[in-house]
Amino acid sequence: METTSRVDGGPASRRTAEGYLAASFAWYGLDDAFAGARWLMQVGTAADGTVQHGSMGHGDEPSIKSDASGAEKERFAVVVTVAASPVRRTGDGTGVLDATTVSSAAWLAGSGLLTYTWPAQLDHALRNDWLDQQTETAFELADDLDGPEWSTLSLPVDGVPMPFHYRESEFGWVLAGATRAGVHLGAYGRGMSAYGLGFSAVKDLDAYA
Repeated sequence: METTSRVDGGPASRRTAEGYLAASFAWYGLDDAFAGARWLMQVGTAADGTVQHGSMGHGDEPSIKSDASGAEKERFAVVVTVAASPVRRTGDGTGVLDATTVSSAAWLAGSGLLTYTWPAQLDHALRNDWLDQQTETAFELADDLDGPEWSTLSLPVDGVPMPFHYRESEFGWVLAGATRAGVHLGAYGRGMSAYGLGFSAVKDLDAYA
């Protein structure tokens, strides 16, 4: 993937763009059928600085919502790209790093959605406890993609229908699947139907400036 462009808008946005430009894999976002706003979010790196995953936003920039009715007023979808990698040794040789799988993408998407939600009856001071508990639940769900909490749907990736795992919650939806390009995809959102989405490799980061 050629990503020679730079996101303008000041030092912060340039630093954000540099993280995406440093990746050795293709980034994915919604395909050209989506005509709304796009923006860069953040990348995740290994201890040695290698970029492992990152997220790209589409639609309304999400805010934390404490009730489902308020959440429905926002329309956004975030696409998470995760580099596919096998089990490998750590940089210092003292251990191993787990392989990344579709479950990795499902967990990142599930925990991503949680960062913008909390139950209406919950005091702000208790949100961290709730978030820890729900993040653990998201991890367990991601580890059981064939379980009853998930259904399946087919969505286009670079124009080719691909199977995805899909689940809904009161605050939004989460999906995860694979590509033919050596990356796993996760996504989460609310106010936009997941059933109408399509994904494609990002050719120009300027679209997310």
